[in-house]
Amino acid sequence: MKNQTNIIFLHHSTGRFIWYGDVGKLPRKLGFAGDVEKWFDRHNEDYNKNYQITELFFPKDEPYGRRNYPFDYYNIWVKNAGDQPYKEEPTLEILTKKYDVIIFKHCFPVSSIKEDTIKPDINSEISTLTNYKLQYEALKKKMLEFPKTKFILWTPPALLQIHTYKEEAERANEFSEWLKNVWDEKGDNIFLWDFRDLQVEVDYS
Repeated sequence: MKNQTNIIFLHHSTGRFIWYGDVGKLPRKLGFAGDVEKWFDRHNEDYNKNYQITELFFPKDEPYGRRNYPFDYYNIWVKNAGDQPYKEEPTLEILTKKYDVIIFKHCFPVSSIKEDTIKPDINSEISTLTNYKLQYEALKKKMLEFPKTKFILWTPPALLQIHTYKEEAERANEFSEWLKNVWDEKGDNIFLWDFRDLQVEVDYS
């Protein structure tokens, strides 16, 4: 058996559906494994690997609040970094001591990006392209401090058409493309999974 690789998946409601897959509510309450766990169990058995994955609702409803926008990852992991939790949420200093791979995603409201009509501010909770980019640059710099840990980030999940409008969707697509073509760099410990591309058909011509 190979050396154990510990993985954590940080998510909210959309991530929970992905984690459990077709496993219903009753089996979940009884402690049955979700589809993601079962996939890893099969993979370990078939290929003699030892990947151990767990999930965490991050951040919790209380005391921090049910928000996982770029600002919130920045707020917990960069602005309030350290060996102590921030409002009961684990910092990267804590997570990287326990996990070899950290997977994280935003919930779909992250794609509700407002027009840039105010001065950019890394400490602002307002969802604009420039604020997102500032927060993500700070997050990248922070993650690079932990070269032995791999980070896997999902591109922003799309909103349903009835819950957004054209200009907002275009800004979300622009942010996703910026993540892939500018923010992400080869050869480091940070990786992107283009979840958004699986959801939408985008014509950039």
